[in-house]
Amino acid sequence: MAAPTETVPVNTDLDANDEERQQDESGELDDTPGPAEPRVRDTPMDISFEAAVNTIAFHPSQDILAAGDLDGDVFVYSYSCLEDGNKELWSSGHHLKSCRDAAFSSDGQQLFTISKDKSIHILNVEEGKLVKRITKAHDSALNRLLLIDENLFATGDDSGMLKVWDLRRGTAFMEMKNHEEYISDMVIDQNKKMLLTASGDGTMGVFNIKRRRFELLSEYQNGDLTSVAIMKRGKKVACGSSEGTIYLFNWNGFGATSDRFAVKAESIDCMIPINDNIVCTGSMDGVVRAINILPNRVIGTVGQHPGEPIEQLAKSRDGKFLASCAHDQKIKFWDLSNIGSIVVDVYRKRKKNRQLPALSKKAFGGADDFFADLKEDKAESKGKEEEEEDDDDEEESDSDDSDSD
Repeated sequence: MAAPTETVPVNTDLDANDEERQQDESGELDDTPGPAEPRVRDTPMDISFEAAVNTIAFHPSQDILAAGDLDGDVFVYSYSCLEDGNKELWSSGHHLKSCRDAAFSSDGQQLFTISKDKSIHILNVEEGKLVKRITKAHDSALNRLLLIDENLFATGDDSGMLKVWDLRRGTAFMEMKNHEEYISDMVIDQNKKMLLTASGDGTMGVFNIKRRRFELLSEYQNGDLTSVAIMKRGKKVACGSSEGTIYLFNWNGFGATSDRFAVKAESIDCMIPINDNIVCTGSMDGVVRAINILPNRVIGTVGQHPGEPIEQLAKSRDGKFLASCAHDQKIKFWDLSNIGSIVVDVYRKRKKNRQLPALSKKAFGGADDFFADLKEDKAESKGKEEEEEDDDDEEESDSDDSDSD
């Protein structure tokens, strides 16, 4: 057995005395502040670009955002609520002309992009490498992209042509031209069966993907149809228009509108559902509005790109943020936490003319709006003059505010 080693006692008193002596020699204790922790914001900071951004898309499982701009470049960023927390991960300049739409695959491993140069690109999300390129996918410039499932996706172009592609074959198995003008938006039902298109010719198209056939076109509406969304648990379809009107259709009643709702905005250029009842819209005036469907109400403003037309809206994977891109060459983030729980009263009385409420701190009139107090004072001073006016929250509707089919 090895002999036990003797432990030498530590003289803590000497150590303490040495510390006190060093402090006396140096004078005061070092109270220099360490590096400040980054401030946590309600939303990520704006992201600025050198060209106008046409399209934005959120990753399905990570805090990642993709953007395509007017020059044809594609950027992928990680985003965070920490101050200066947004970081560019990679960029791609493979498109020769404007990148008009982008979407992540359901597993988040690939990014699909389409361009005015008529090509479709599939990029590896992790490294940004080009995995597949389909050149001259259409005869006209591509305008809209919709991923259907892990194998199928649809594209629409400026001439009204719709194509549905199968990645396993690498070719389109549906090619139909039933619109006279550009396809502005597309959506598919939960069963992945019925694909709906909005078009600049003022009609909504209905296509059966399962049976690979065209079903019908709706009646012509005033102005271009710019956007389409499925609402009310699949019972209603809402289409935005360049005239600032939302047209409502009953499911399986696509031929004629069941209701129309005029929003006092220059246009409704893009639209995205927040839940079964509420959509957010982007307009030519640069304002993002939250709108309840049946009863039809403009609930308030979510945010704005002052005076700059909004190109596209996207909702984050967790539903916390809305992102918008506009001609000001910025992507802005808006807080959705106060919107999803809003319930609109069917029997609400008509109210006198008033400013729309701000639904986020960064919206006009919100807590972070520098001019909020001035606007409130101005509104009060005009209150008596506008007493006889009534715009019912900037809305006019043919609806009886019922939610029946």
